[in-house]
Amino acid sequence: MHADDPTRQIDAAEAGTGVPEVDAHEQRPISRRLLFGGLLGVAGALALPLAPGSAPAAHAAVARPSIISCAGWGAAPARSAISLVGPPQKIIVHHTASSNSTSTSQSAAISIARQIQQWHFARGWSDTGQHFTIARGGYILEGRHRTLEGLATGRLFPHGAHVSGQNSTSLGIETEGTFTSVQPTSAQWASLVSLCAYLCQTYRLPATAIYGHRNYNATACPGDLLHARLGELRSAVAARLSGGTAPAPTPITTRPWPTLQVGSAGFRVTAAQRLLVHSGRSLTIDGSFGSQTQSAVISFQRAKGIVADGIVGKQTWESPLAVTLRQGASSNAVRALQGALNARGWNPVVDGSFGSITLQAVRSFQSSRGLYVDGSVGPVTWAHLLS
Repeated sequence: MHADDPTRQIDAAEAGTGVPEVDAHEQRPISRRLLFGGLLGVAGALALPLAPGSAPAAHAAVARPSIISCAGWGAAPARSAISLVGPPQKIIVHHTASSNSTSTSQSAAISIARQIQQWHFARGWSDTGQHFTIARGGYILEGRHRTLEGLATGRLFPHGAHVSGQNSTSLGIETEGTFTSVQPTSAQWASLVSLCAYLCQTYRLPATAIYGHRNYNATACPGDLLHARLGELRSAVAARLSGGTAPAPTPITTRPWPTLQVGSAGFRVTAAQRLLVHSGRSLTIDGSFGSQTQSAVISFQRAKGIVADGIVGKQTWESPLAVTLRQGASSNAVRALQGALNARGWNPVVDGSFGSITLQAVRSFQSSRGLYVDGSVGPVTWAHLLS
């Protein structure tokens, strides 16, 4: 998880092992997001006395989400005994700080779970640090051994290794991805709500007992965007516990357009050049904003009746230089879209034809950014793609 976060170490005594364990974020970054399939059930929670500040006993019945157990994904045995403690006092949400890939298969999920465990073994840890991992497809994995065993008791959980100073009192949930500029997917968000609600019900915790990692340690985790939504998460969990349904996340509608001018370079300039060619201008597409591109921009701006300053900003993008595209389109504008998607990690062929593969890439990108997932590339999608 957070290879860039050396503050997240806990001492050997806290880890319950002879080797210092840090939280699961501190492995090398994961190269791709792999989605996890779910299965296996565990017995329901036992009724327990309420701890101070805990939730009322009259929680509505929250269905247990599907979870792949350690046995289900073929985890290696823990290197030393994993102790059960409890009951937990809080739930702490993380992001894995891994790449936001698009892999969705169960085999990919199993692969990444095994990799994480091996990375933690390589650090001398007893096992995977966190208790649960939620993949970008919404699938949930048991992380540390004995987590589901503890869940079945309704009061115990494994001593973890995910937050310095809190590992004997908190359950750790990893959400796969990096949420500094990208939102969790809608499926991932739904699973996060469902899992948190079930954990709160089982361990008699209030929705207010959900926190982010940065609430306890000096870290960027769980990313600015996910951390900003923890209030929304608590509200959704509270609604689920009271018998309501979790509200769907509100799609993002902001338009964070980049500004391009002489001296700019890269895929954004390439996209702008292709869009200028689509508009009827003639220029070399080389990803470098030079005098030729500036002249083409001024020509476009004059034709649209806007300020002709040769700078591509919000007004120029929405004149529109970035035209709305849908499946079935075929043009240099589609090449601009496909090239930008490639730069963002999605890989449609840059052939100028908006077919099913490009549609799938667009929808996946929209989901990853918390946008409306409609497969149509309008100003909001363009702005986030080029921002």
